[in-house]
Amino acid sequence: MNWTPWLPLRALSGWTPRDLNGDLIAGLTLAAIAIPEQMATARLGGFAPGIGFFAFVAGSVAFALFGANRHLSAGADSTITPLFAGSLAVLAASGSPHYLALASILALMVGLIVTLSGIFRLGWVADLLSVPVTTGFLAGIAVHIIVSQLPGLLGLPAENGETMRRIGAIAGSLHLTNPWSLTLGLGVFGTVFCAERISARIPGALIGMVLATSAVAVFDLRNRGVEVLGALPNGLPQAGLLRARLDDVQTLVPLALLIAIVVMVQTAATSRSFAPQQGDAPDINRDFVGVGAGSIASGLFGAFAVNASPPRTAIVSQSGGRSQVAGLIAAAIVLALGAFGGGLLADVPQAALAGVLLFVAQHILRWKVFANVYRQAPIEFALILITMAAIVVLPIEAGVAIGIGLSLLHGIWSATQTQPIELEQVLGTSVWWPPGEPAAGEQVPGVLVAAFQAPLYFVNADGFKRGLVDLVDARRESVKLVVLEASNIVEIDYTAAQALIETITHCREAGAVFAIARMESLRAQAALARFGIANLVGPERIFHSVDAAIKALGPDQQPQQQDKAK
Repeated sequence: MNWTPWLPLRALSGWTPRDLNGDLIAGLTLAAIAIPEQMATARLGGFAPGIGFFAFVAGSVAFALFGANRHLSAGADSTITPLFAGSLAVLAASGSPHYLALASILALMVGLIVTLSGIFRLGWVADLLSVPVTTGFLAGIAVHIIVSQLPGLLGLPAENGETMRRIGAIAGSLHLTNPWSLTLGLGVFGTVFCAERISARIPGALIGMVLATSAVAVFDLRNRGVEVLGALPNGLPQAGLLRARLDDVQTLVPLALLIAIVVMVQTAATSRSFAPQQGDAPDINRDFVGVGAGSIASGLFGAFAVNASPPRTAIVSQSGGRSQVAGLIAAAIVLALGAFGGGLLADVPQAALAGVLLFVAQHILRWKVFANVYRQAPIEFALILITMAAIVVLPIEAGVAIGIGLSLLHGIWSATQTQPIELEQVLGTSVWWPPGEPAAGEQVPGVLVAAFQAPLYFVNADGFKRGLVDLVDARRESVKLVVLEASNIVEIDYTAAQALIETITHCREAGAVFAIARMESLRAQAALARFGIANLVGPERIFHSVDAAIKALGPDQQPQQQDKAK
């Protein structure tokens, strides 16, 4: 393997001092956005808020070293945090030393999987979740975030357990709502909401948190039942890996795989959305390495798994960031606050962080996608609802597994629906097209031109064979030449090859010559040779165009060929 493309600091290549001004502004803006968000996300996962700072620092520094995208921001992320928080809480008490150890070892496992996926160029894994399934997954995660943050918003005791039970418990305690907490939380939510409507670069979360914290101090809201963070410990976190056991690692393997897939899906989407300004294609595999290295560093820091963040990445891009120097500047600010400024956060109300997370929850609900899928693809809209329900009602890791399974089954089902279709020649041209208006066409007497508009795999091999045999049998007495227009057949597997061989044999038994035209895929051509189909058909019956096949093998030419054979 050529290791040159994997040398560090690629995301900083070409940086000059002239870029510092843009990176400085973007870094300050990113830090202002990240501070409240990382605190809230850590709290969502059952960690001390300061742990989120160190996850952000680890993700930012590691990605700057090993990633490729100049804008991508990695750190604590509300998409994956509920995934592992619920699962870890089953294995250990939330916030306990064993819980922290499990989170650290899980971060290492996720980081290794994502990093190795990048090194071995497994970026295609990111396509395992379709858009409807991803939308349903995010909607389910949003429900989890809302349910988990409602107690903090309302000033109620925290609830644990299954989502539906928690909803019932919250509903039964609504009469105990603390109006001060509710006012602070809704005020922060409104501040963030309005700030984003004005400009995404306005740090609405930070502004709201500062105002809420000031209100706690000015109006002595601690004595009015408002819960606050309290002073956070200064210094770096202690790695908890030594507290993890081998059986912990074995238990976490399925969860690590699920989270790694979600991380790869979100990283790929972020990388594609914020491609290099030079117009180069995004290097998704290299970005996998950067984000994976971030989780490894975070685990060694004693924090938890990290992920690429589309909103924070957008902030860096829109603020004029030129490189990962912006992320390093933000990381330095956040590190200083986490290591030395814990006392500054003592009066931050829990409701303020709940307001931030509620804004995040409504932000990841893709309402436009919901509406478009419902209007344009009702069957796929059912995938959104099923995935969302599975994430909400079942354990989250089971819901994610169901979502991935549904996405794959939907893809397989779609492939099985492909059937061979008979083409017609567009009048006055050499173009062969599916029948129908406005391009009315005609058939050549004695010739059947059929197309299959999908790769030939085991999932559709039988449908291909039955469909083409039916087309031949429908005109058994008149068809003398069958041409398979293969421009869309980009792959042929073993099962499909046997089906194709049986189809060729059936055509010959029906008295028709079988030819292949426009097989443009090099992989499909290699499969024809590998499975012996090229020899079975005969190289002289494989053509670059349908017209060439008809001119060489059409009914008018077949008697001449038979004479030549004699």
